[in-house]
Amino acid sequence: MTFNPNADIGGGKASKRGRNTGIAVGGGLGVIALLVLSQFLGVDLTGLIGGGAAPETESSLEQCRTGADANANVECRMVGASASLEAYWSEEGPALGLDYVGPQDFVLFSGATTTGCGNASSATGPFYCPPDQTIYIDVTFYEELRTRFGSSGGPLAEMYVVAHEWGHHVQNLAGVLGRAQDGQTGPTSNAVRIELQADCFAGAWTANASEVPDERGVPFLQPLTDAQIADALSAASSVGDDRIQQATQGQVTPHSFTHGTSDQRQRWFTTGFEQGAAACDTFSASQL
Repeated sequence: MTFNPNADIGGGKASKRGRNTGIAVGGGLGVIALLVLSQFLGVDLTGLIGGGAAPETESSLEQCRTGADANANVECRMVGASASLEAYWSEEGPALGLDYVGPQDFVLFSGATTTGCGNASSATGPFYCPPDQTIYIDVTFYEELRTRFGSSGGPLAEMYVVAHEWGHHVQNLAGVLGRAQDGQTGPTSNAVRIELQADCFAGAWTANASEVPDERGVPFLQPLTDAQIADALSAASSVGDDRIQQATQGQVTPHSFTHGTSDQRQRWFTTGFEQGAAACDTFSASQL
């Protein structure tokens, strides 16, 4: 997905953090508590662990001003994605009956960072932390998504990840995340329904992204190509429970699903893309 070169992305909500050393590993109840939190929220926070951490540096991404910057640099692309998503949900959220406010922050971190959910490392992967209403991504994940998980890659695949995590923020505002508090796993669990709904929300944004304008009325993004849509679907497929389990443990164990199969994730992304965010009620769906 290509940004219009003259689009103004300066209003994107994103900052960058860095740390010279990795986080110190904690143990005991801190780890257990975060594992429980992960199941409670239906969001994968199992890589978060308590413990001391080296000081962080934080900087704005003020150099990311235009769509041309977003096309040239992955960090600026994250700024542009956040600007587009905020504009989209500011309109779509109220249409769904939500009193929408954006995430508190969107943090691009390197190596490790401190969050409202505990300390996180790059191994955590992208996640949304409800206590501080912030999205966290180490952009090196995108290379891993391609080389380790087999995604075709591409700018829209990267922005799909952001849109998915933004969807968790929308769910938090709607009070939906709490439905995963039963701690259950499996193909029809609330944990899976939450993840598939976030995929559906990502699809809804994707379908409208080329029409969402900046403050001057310039659309942030140019119309999609078939190849870009295929990249987004490839990313959704690459992080399906069945595909990851087969690759990591040599077998698929459906009773432990927490995010949905590759086919489900693609299907719900497509539902949002074709029918809009109003069609993303995975909790009422008899078939996922």
